[in-house]
Amino acid sequence: MENQSKVFFQSRALTLDCVESEEDQIKYRNNGDDIENEEHGTISDEEFITIIKKEIAKFINPFDNLVILAGAGASIVNDDEGFPDKKYGHTIAMLAESVDEFLETRKDLYSIEKLSEMCKYSEPLKIKSAEEGKNPKIKYNPNFILENFLSKVLSYEEFLDEGEIKEKFKLTKEAILEVIVEKTSYSFEKGIHKHDAFIKVFSNMVKTPSRLSIVTTNYDTLFEDAADVLNFTVFDGFSFTSNPRFDVDMFDWSLVKPILNVKSDKVEYKKSVINLVKIHGSLNWKQENEEIIRCNKDTNNNPLMIFPSSNKYSHSYEKPYFELLSKFQELLKVPNTLFLTTGFSFADNHIAKMITQAVKSNPSLTLLVTDYSIDTTRKNSNWSELYSLMKNGYRIAFLRGTLADGLTDYFGTVKHED
Repeated sequence: MENQSKVFFQSRALTLDCVESEEDQIKYRNNGDDIENEEHGTISDEEFITIIKKEIAKFINPFDNLVILAGAGASIVNDDEGFPDKKYGHTIAMLAESVDEFLETRKDLYSIEKLSEMCKYSEPLKIKSAEEGKNPKIKYNPNFILENFLSKVLSYEEFLDEGEIKEKFKLTKEAILEVIVEKTSYSFEKGIHKHDAFIKVFSNMVKTPSRLSIVTTNYDTLFEDAADVLNFTVFDGFSFTSNPRFDVDMFDWSLVKPILNVKSDKVEYKKSVINLVKIHGSLNWKQENEEIIRCNKDTNNNPLMIFPSSNKYSHSYEKPYFELLSKFQELLKVPNTLFLTTGFSFADNHIAKMITQAVKSNPSLTLLVTDYSIDTTRKNSNWSELYSLMKNGYRIAFLRGTLADGLTDYFGTVKHED
């Protein structure tokens, strides 16, 4: 008897997966049929990866522009047992758990449940498990979205009258933000994080004058730090001055130099350049009067982190958030674009709906969704909608892989220097 299959690549017409028999033998399959070598034996792991690489190449090409959305999972590094190592990254769900654990120790602050009640955020933080029995276990609810919850919190504050309740509310909100800052304030460590290989592999897939665009919901500076190690120039919407200020028009500029000894107006574009669009803010951003400044994250006591949802936003966050989100939408409208997601669960309805709309409205957009698991039965409704769109003929495919664990193997390899 065979165990449940593990899907590695899924497109409309193709499923590449593997199953493990009771004899602990791995069988790789193509649409349910065993893939065998010339001796009619089981192929190796390397041969299976090569097959996947060839299918991905056929699916994604040709394209002129490459846009990548990196969610919270892109910052995760697994430990030896395959679980997220809290020293190096937190998923959104892990952040919510950390906030809850901290507030449980502070009786002078409101709990998440109490804040949800006050702000009328309807999705509970904890639910009873589906296990049978008189005493079902309580577990964290995967549908509780921290960003949406905090949007409610930030919006509700202005409606509270001055007094003890508002003061306690504000202290709780500030404590939550401090926990998030603490849990996301990790720095790039070469050899542990793979962001440098990620940038190099995917930027090499783009021909100038186009350049790789990385859109991220993360607050950390792993991509910036990795780009610095590679000596890449990052266009992140801030001016190239000693005191960088936010100016979304910076994304429209390029680094070029004239071609010497050629009597023409032709120029050479700098290859090692990427766009970095941080749509939820950053640990190294801060508000100074009417301007947004990029600064040293280690000395930034009030980082500008933006929590989007379909609800009303705090006014001080509107300008950077909507401008960056508009840039994201603009990138998805460009013809012949390959759009790849990594570490993004599609639980954020606001971003997920934007992506599905882009898929429907841009016929030349190719979407490749990557994650640690692409099992649709364990995913949310937004993920399931993409799967349905794929079955209905839209250019969508799914790939098992994470930024920290082998994703770049399907697109190329980078030799690291010690």
